[in-house]
Amino acid sequence: MHIYNQIKNTTKQDFIKALKRDGFVRDQLSKQGAILVYMHEDGRRVTVHWHNRQSFGKHRLFLMLESAGWTTAVDLKRVGLVK
Repeated sequence: MHIYNQIKNTTKQDFIKALKRDGFVRDQLSKQGAILVYMHEDGRRVTVHWHNRQSFGKHRLFLMLESAGWTTAVDLKRVGLVK
């Protein structure tokens, strides 16, 4: 099965759980309402836009995956976004 079919309905909560599993922590200094910023000790930074919709649009999801450094199916399995 194509990876996008497995992650296209990823919710905000599931994505944030995956970030935390990979060692990201919320940057408490960046309080901009609907924008949450998660930082990793190695310098990676992911901005999660908190919209009313439960899942993300394709473009936004891929930008966040790229920012997190999760570019392969192995990465997505490691953080629990795909089986």
